[in-house]
Amino acid sequence: MKMKRITGAVLLLAVFASGCKKPEEPAYTQKTFIMSVPALVKVYGAPEAAGKALAGEIFAEWERVSSEFSYSDPYSLTTLVNKKAYGEWVKVDDEFLRLLILSLDYYRLTGGAFDITFAPLWPLWKEAASTRVMPAKAEIQKALANIGSDAIQVDVVRKLVRFTKPVQINMGGLLRGYCFERAQKILLERRPPYAVELHLGGNMLVYGDRTWEYGVMDPFKAGKRKGSLRFSGGIIMSSSGRDSFVEIEGKLYSHILNLKTGYPIENFSNLTVYFPALDNGNSMASAALAVMGRENAFKLLASMPGAAAVWLDGYGEPYVFTNAASKAAWEPQKGLF
Repeated sequence: MKMKRITGAVLLLAVFASGCKKPEEPAYTQKTFIMSVPALVKVYGAPEAAGKALAGEIFAEWERVSSEFSYSDPYSLTTLVNKKAYGEWVKVDDEFLRLLILSLDYYRLTGGAFDITFAPLWPLWKEAASTRVMPAKAEIQKALANIGSDAIQVDVVRKLVRFTKPVQINMGGLLRGYCFERAQKILLERRPPYAVELHLGGNMLVYGDRTWEYGVMDPFKAGKRKGSLRFSGGIIMSSSGRDSFVEIEGKLYSHILNLKTGYPIENFSNLTVYFPALDNGNSMASAALAVMGRENAFKLLASMPGAAAVWLDGYGEPYVFTNAASKAAWEPQKGLF
């Protein structure tokens, strides 16, 4: 779901209100762009000063994460590692090491389908999107030969990283979830007496005791939705291939790549996943789940207490998974939006 559909008071009401329209609850709302996607902090019932202070603190932390782990920022630690780690050990900090190890865990869990060393493939598909011509198979194979997280070596004790071949790492697929983790830490430390709703791209984190709603949009009908997830608290992580689809040689392709094959994942429009909390071991990046395929993703989610998910296939048809212990409920859209 594109955040641009929910910016502004009227559109926020359209997406998050229930079936019968009610006056929107007073709230302080602040919006910006972070990591090239819309970001929003909404604090219900808060005075402007309190809402502004909380939003400012959260946005500042998200900007820090975006900058320090940026693939393109010439002064980020990621850039330093990419420049020097082939052939020599590079010192990293605890935060970088933790995200890197999490990335490697996802790589193993998905059998290589989620891989932070995808850099050589990305220019091929950017050009394909521009020219609308499929990349040559030989180019795909050449790019695949230059990726692989198994080339990353980590010395956890000494906090060192080294590459055994000239790969490039990009942990962008984890950063939005990590921003929510950092925001949750702020909320739990500050304990604001207000309900808080956070958005970063299509992802959502909430704080406060109330019924929340997340609308899953129809990938083929602008402004329409397939249904909603209702829940009492937790986090929504969404990976949408259809929001950024490209047409190449008359066929629509997702922008999410399967790094085992080098091609966009097939028969996919969107995966929306609900987790009741951001506890370690009980949440996972939706991009990592999407590249596993619907059956394997749902199988893995079954082992995560409280999880729920909605998978929209390439035709926009929804497939719903709800863990027996989940407090999230799926409500299909009925009638006109």
